[in-house]
Amino acid sequence: MAQLAQLTGIMHDYAKRFEAVLAHIAANLAGDLSVETLARLANFSKFHFHRQFAAYVGMPVSRYVQLMRLQVSARRLASREPYPVLDAAFDAGFDSPEAFSRAFKRVFGLSPSAFRRRPNWHAWSAHFVVPYLSRKLTMQVQIVDFSAVRVAALEHLGPPGLVNASVQKFIAWCKQSGQFPPASSRIFGIPHNNPDTTPEDEFRFDICREITEPIAPNACGVREIVIPGGRCAVVRHTGSTDHIGETIYPIYRDWLPSSAEELRDHPLFFHYVSVCLEAPPDSWQTDIYIPLV
Repeated sequence: MAQLAQLTGIMHDYAKRFEAVLAHIAANLAGDLSVETLARLANFSKFHFHRQFAAYVGMPVSRYVQLMRLQVSARRLASREPYPVLDAAFDAGFDSPEAFSRAFKRVFGLSPSAFRRRPNWHAWSAHFVVPYLSRKLTMQVQIVDFSAVRVAALEHLGPPGLVNASVQKFIAWCKQSGQFPPASSRIFGIPHNNPDTTPEDEFRFDICREITEPIAPNACGVREIVIPGGRCAVVRHTGSTDHIGETIYPIYRDWLPSSAEELRDHPLFFHYVSVCLEAPPDSWQTDIYIPLV
């Protein structure tokens, strides 16, 4: 019973932190609602908050904020007060009435002018939920002490779909430089932001391989970095890395709130245990490391 009470308390505290975030959003829809600002409010790491929020609420921060702003616009339109669609668009954070009208119709099933004439809230319940957030997963979570590792890293900046092109560039550098690490060296990936919620041209991902020798100056942008050591939660993903989000989100939704663990201010990272283009993707194995305090 004592353990149950402790677990209930932990989850209650976690929920209170998110309820404070949601209350802040509701009270400051015209203000700064960036991931960095909201993460500070909840005392969460900015590197993990976007996934924690999506796992807890059921949608990304930006989508939730947009829905809340559209709801305010809908209420003002329904009140029949003088409220031009142009004002509604700018108040909701859109650059044009056309973009606002398209988004409004997707949420409410009616154009703003049609909604003003006959308000219909039935479509409001059809939130845009990230599909795999509802997936239930039996997780084998391990807590490990990860030792710091030196790696050669090439930063990919741009659409996630082009990461493979950067991987080929990295492989070419390894071969041409004569610094190709031994076959036994580990391969890592570090996503600096979430591809589900980041504009494509802002997505950053480090392609890394373990090294023991210094990196010579080069024109390819390959540099030496250190993946810091420390406590980490580790979960293995089996299958194509294209679907790794199906394993990541349940960690934040199901395991973290009841774990009493706090996340370190460092992005999660991947260790590609067995990812080989010659092997079928269903057999690939990737360990997901989530840094803990």
